Amino acid sequence: MVGIVKSVEGSTAKVLVEAGTGCCDQCQKGACDISTRGVETEAFNLARAKVGQKVNVDMKTVTYLKGAIIFYVLPVFALFIGAILGWDYLPVYFRTVDPNLLSAGGGFSLLLISLVFVKVLSGRMEKKTEHRSVIESVIEE
Repeated sequence: MVGIVKSVEGSTAKVLVEAGTGCCDQCQKGACDISTRGVETEAFNLARAKVGQKVNVDMKTVTYLKGAIIFYVLPVFALFIGAILGWDYLPVYFRTVDPNLLSAGGGFSLLLISLVFVKVLSGRMEKKTEHRSVIESVIEE
């Protein structure tokens, strides 16, 4: 993808990626909800690009799919599993409490645990080059 460096901070840079350079057909036709100015992303600045330079940015699709699964699907899955476990197993220990409340409590408990897990995992993933965008080369000054 092609983008323009907006700011540089240490080994990373904020890059404004032009809409349509790596998007689907809908983005290229203007049917996407991405603004016409593009999308800003943070990338490792391996090419040592400077502010205002046009750069080639490598954004791995697999990385974004992994991220989407981890950050969106895992918490929803945890909510459902917690609700099912709360409905089936918690009434044995809490006989006086309504099973619907136990189900909701189990679901939200596992949801919160999964959100903490996602937060910890995202912090670790941000530090690795293979999980982030990388500025490969400077195209023009």
